[in-house]
Amino acid sequence: MSVNNYLTTLSSELVLSTTENTNIKTSITTLSQRLNWYFNNGELHNHFQFGSSTRGTILPRKVDSGSDIDYMVVFKNPRGYTPETLLKYLKDFMHFYYNRSDIYKDSPTMVLELNHIKFELVPAIQDDWGNLSIPSKTYFLSQWMPTDPLGFNEKLTRVNVYNNSRIKPLVRLLKYWNRNKLNSHFSSYELENSLVQKFDYSLQSSLKEYVYNSIEGFIPSYDDSKTYKDNLAKAQEIIIEAKWYENNGYPILAEERIKKLFPEI
Repeated sequence: MSVNNYLTTLSSELVLSTTENTNIKTSITTLSQRLNWYFNNGELHNHFQFGSSTRGTILPRKVDSGSDIDYMVVFKNPRGYTPETLLKYLKDFMHFYYNRSDIYKDSPTMVLELNHIKFELVPAIQDDWGNLSIPSKTYFLSQWMPTDPLGFNEKLTRVNVYNNSRIKPLVRLLKYWNRNKLNSHFSSYELENSLVQKFDYSLQSSLKEYVYNSIEGFIPSYDDSKTYKDNLAKAQEIIIEAKWYENNGYPILAEERIKKLFPEI
């Protein structure tokens, strides 16, 4: 098997299974119904799923125990409550319906851990024009920041189509690498956004070339940890070795090197 075939096969194995998808859909349906029942006095504008699970780039829990479903709860908030107050409302909701599950705050979200999936509920507010804001991470207790939770989906879809449907497989592979070899140095969105920006109108010949180009293109900053810098340098060295083996007629050795970065599941 060539490096490209191996990476292509692996990327398809990083898709949620039918069972996992079904369980998640069931949990989302239940969550949605319970939000409607609990906030039944007109407190909410809307609530909806967003994030990597809506883009097809979420990793299955068998390779990433931290995989979660992002879910936004948009409050009408006529009294101008702070993010902290609305987070407490979500906490009370969780304890009412999910009192046997793990519930905790992970600013600026409330986290609900079920047996098969983790939810991150994000409180939001909406202005008269429909613009959304979520708690600011910098001034979390009292301030809001604007957000467009579904806007990135459109850009990723456009760039994925332009790049012959190789961006989503690339994102899943790099997330797998980030989780297992970089100790989750990048946040999920940060990594996805950087890859979409990098390959906006920048075609490569194969999935392998996207992977090589991506890892070679990472440049650590001065403030990055030594561990990250060392792990990144090792990954870039492995890419150089894999290329050498490929160019000199040793595809099996090249694949073995790549498996150091992307182990078999």
